[in-house]
Amino acid sequence: MNIRSLTRGDGVVIGAAVVLFIASFLDNYSYDGLPDSVDLPNLWESGPVLLSVVLAGIIGAALIVVSRGLPQPRKIAGLELGAFGVAFAVFAAWSALGNIIDPIGGLDNIGEGSDRSPDAGMGLILALIATLVMAAAAIATPLVPALQASLVPAPKPPAPQPYGAQPPGGYGYPGAQPQQPYAAQPQPGQPYGQQPQPAAQGAPAAQGAPAAQPPAADFSPFWFAVPVTRPLFAEDGSGGQIAELAPGTWYLAVEQRGAALVAQTQDGRRGVLQDTSGIQRG
Repeated sequence: MNIRSLTRGDGVVIGAAVVLFIASFLDNYSYDGLPDSVDLPNLWESGPVLLSVVLAGIIGAALIVVSRGLPQPRKIAGLELGAFGVAFAVFAAWSALGNIIDPIGGLDNIGEGSDRSPDAGMGLILALIATLVMAAAAIATPLVPALQASLVPAPKPPAPQPYGAQPPGGYGYPGAQPQQPYAAQPQPGQPYGQQPQPAAQGAPAAQGAPAAQPPAADFSPFWFAVPVTRPLFAEDGSGGQIAELAPGTWYLAVEQRGAALVAQTQDGRRGVLQDTSGIQRG
């Protein structure tokens, strides 16, 4: 699970789940005029509230966070885990609202009624607030750019290496040693990341063979991180997706094509990142 892929919206969901858990230990009812010796039940002691509010809200938050941290989306009955989490969060908020309106489930409607019917307790009120915030954050995160920003910002990398220089350390992170076959420096006219091929003995060099176009003279490779998950498309222009860039991981931009970047992943795959808005440069 990649913690750095969590967004600010996920952080709001986690915070709301913590508040909901705390509220579950507070009073379910509030009754004026009772002596201090009377111990009112908390949310764990009410089956409907426990199942439909407390557990539904906590399960929903867990599904939302887990689905965001997984490298590949998981599905249940054709729906992603995140969609199930949002549904649980909305259901918990709806159930909390119903319990606030009628905390004792219609028992106060028996007979002629009484002015001494219990009201919603502090635990139930706090649970309603927590589930409303949770549901709102779960729904708004895909729609509000501010909530899509990374919850844990990526660490600042060192200064970018000149084109063709070997960064010190492990590939996939600024300052890390690149793995083979990326340790060799490219020769002029050779695509970035390819090993130079030795010429056959006695065979003359091909004359007039077209060489791969190097990056623009004013472009230098740099490390970057994406704010949200972004697709990486094939360089041949076929439109096929070859990889997915995740927030919290540094990638190497090796070439610029207009507004797009040619990026290289940790396992050596190269592709075109068409959406470069909001990227964090190293």
